Amino acid sequence: MKVLIIEDEKELLNSICSYLGNDNFICETATDFHAAIEKISLYDYACIVLDITLPGGSGLEILKELKKQHKADGVLIISAKNSLEDKVEGLKAGADDYLTKPFHLPELSARVASIIRRKYFNGSDTITLNEIALNISSKTVEVNNVLIELTRKEYELLLYFISNKNKVISKNAIAEHLWGDNMDLADSYDFIYTHIKNLRKKLLNAGCSDYIKSVYGMGYKFSIN
Repeated sequence: MKVLIIEDEKELLNSICSYLGNDNFICETATDFHAAIEKISLYDYACIVLDITLPGGSGLEILKELKKQHKADGVLIISAKNSLEDKVEGLKAGADDYLTKPFHLPELSARVASIIRRKYFNGSDTITLNEIALNISSKTVEVNNVLIELTRKEYELLLYFISNKNKVISKNAIAEHLWGDNMDLADSYDFIYTHIKNLRKKLLNAGCSDYIKSVYGMGYKFSIN
C-alpha cells in the first residue's frame, strides 16, 4: 500500500521511510506544507503520516484541505505536542489517529496498518474474494486454501486490483501506485505488463478464475461478480 510521509525532520523522515519500506509499504515524501498540498491534490494514499508543524503552514490546514477535496486517505498525526487540546483538534479535523514524538517505529507501522485495515477492509486482516484469500498482516495470498508465492510487487498489484475491483485502472495509475516517486525511472510501461502477466499466470496455475482483464486503450480491470 502507498503512504505519504509529511515530515520536515530529514533524519526522522528517512527512518520512517526505511522502516515502512521494510514492512512492504511504498513511501512518498513531502518536507514542507506546499509540497504536501501538491501531493495530496495529485495523488491518493492509503495512509498519510502527517506532522502538524511544517515549514510554510500547519498540518491541520492539510487535514482541512483533504476534507475539502473529499479525500478518503487515512491520516496518522505525528507531533511533539502532547496536549489533549492538540489531539482533539487534530482528530476533529479528520485525523484517524495521533502519535506523540518520540515514538517507536514498530508502533508507527502498526498504527498505519491498523488505519488501513479500518478504512479499507472493515478492520479485518484477511480479504476474501471468492477463492482468493489475502492476508494483510502476513502479506500472503491463498487460492483455494493453498498458499501461492508472490513477489512484493505482485502482492501489491493484486491488493491494488482487489481494492479497486470492477474499476478500470490506467497503466499510469498502476505505475504510480507500485513505484510512487520512483515511477519516472522507468522509460516504458513494459514492466507493468510483465508483473501483470506473472501475477495472472500464478493465479491461473493455482486454479483461480481469470479475473484480470485488459481494457484496450485504457488499462486493466479486475472483473469479479
